[in-house]
Amino acid sequence: MEHKYKKDYGCLILRMPAELDHHAAEFLKEEADGLIMKYPVRSLVFDFSDTRFMDSSGIGVVIGRCKNVRFSGGYVKAVHLNQQIRRIFQLSGLRKIMEVE
Repeated sequence: MEHKYKKDYGCLILRMPAELDHHAAEFLKEEADGLIMKYPVRSLVFDFSDTRFMDSSGIGVVIGRCKNVRFSGGYVKAVHLNQQIRRIFQLSGLRKIMEVE
């Protein structure tokens, strides 16, 4: 399973899948870590345009990649959250550790 991403001048934009469950999270985690190691990432953007569902595995993926990028002095934010994903961010505390647009 390959996820969509875009890289541009130190910015990596990860387009999250429609359903970010345990199965998708494993693939996304491996792919995102590989991209972060391969390219010099100063800014990581999670694009939730297509995401309708996210469970605790998805939350773990976001937190883990956030820590990886911040460890090297990078910046992380999430964009295009629908009402349900926004609520998950609020309840899980993700809004406290990254900017949400």
